[in-house]
Amino acid sequence: MPLVTKWTGREVKALREAVRMSLMDFAEKLGVSDRIVSRWEADGESASLRMVNQAALDTLLSQADRDSQGRFVGILAADDVPTHAIIEPADGETSSGDYVKHPGDGKLMAFVPEGIYLAGENDDPVWVDAFHIDTFPTTNADYARFCAATKHRVPEHWENGRCPRDLYDHPVVHVTWKDAHAYATWAGKSLPTAEQWEKAARGTTGRTFPWGDQKTAAKCNVRETGVEGTTSVSRYHSGVSPYGVYDMVGNVWEWLATPTTPGRYELRGSAFTSPLFRGAPAIPNDAGDTMHDDDTGFRCAATPEQMIPRQR
Repeated sequence: MPLVTKWTGREVKALREAVRMSLMDFAEKLGVSDRIVSRWEADGESASLRMVNQAALDTLLSQADRDSQGRFVGILAADDVPTHAIIEPADGETSSGDYVKHPGDGKLMAFVPEGIYLAGENDDPVWVDAFHIDTFPTTNADYARFCAATKHRVPEHWENGRCPRDLYDHPVVHVTWKDAHAYATWAGKSLPTAEQWEKAARGTTGRTFPWGDQKTAAKCNVRETGVEGTTSVSRYHSGVSPYGVYDMVGNVWEWLATPTTPGRYELRGSAFTSPLFRGAPAIPNDAGDTMHDDDTGFRCAATPEQMIPRQR
């Protein structure tokens, strides 16, 4: 089922069109006036919806039939790319996805089954055991909960030690590898290995990008897209991986568990500062474990054992 981390007028309009309801019927279904829905749609991405309204929209989306959900993704994708053909998953791969909540930090995770995938720039066959991976990069809101629970230092760009509200659903940045590792440990997860991350991004068949082989910058937040900053982690619906994982290209570089030399670790995925070709999941990068920048974040992975609730 499609996921929306933060509803704006853009997603509201897409859902109304997907379920093919009039303004009045849609508003009645949500328990609000048609004037409110009209205002949301007119305000687009700047619309701010109350939590009760967001919950009602979550319910309406989850109860929609598969055709309506498919139209919803297609309508949003049409805003992202010139053409919006849906990439069908290959045999053994899932489309967006098999999601469960992790018992530690409560984040949605996508399941990646065990098996061989084609890895690296030479598409070498590599076996990876089954695991789960965060559907979205770790957001500022996620990281704020971690900092509050552990008294860990907050990122340097947060104003007065607090994340700006309009960045809650953007990936956290200015985090070192050590910060990312500390979050993963607190959550009862791990940083993904290079093999786990690449399989989650490419699937099993050696795709160049999560969505296929097309060099389509509008499916992600890279330099060519022209955003020049981080975006909501659920923004690019048409760029999800075969396992339903978002932002595996662009937005922010992601720290991995795999070391390259002592004190240095792999990064993958590229960022809003990077050209599209650097985002190909097979292409590695690395940095020192104390490096932090405005285009570097992380997500976590979990083994089957790490998906079991911890005893308190």
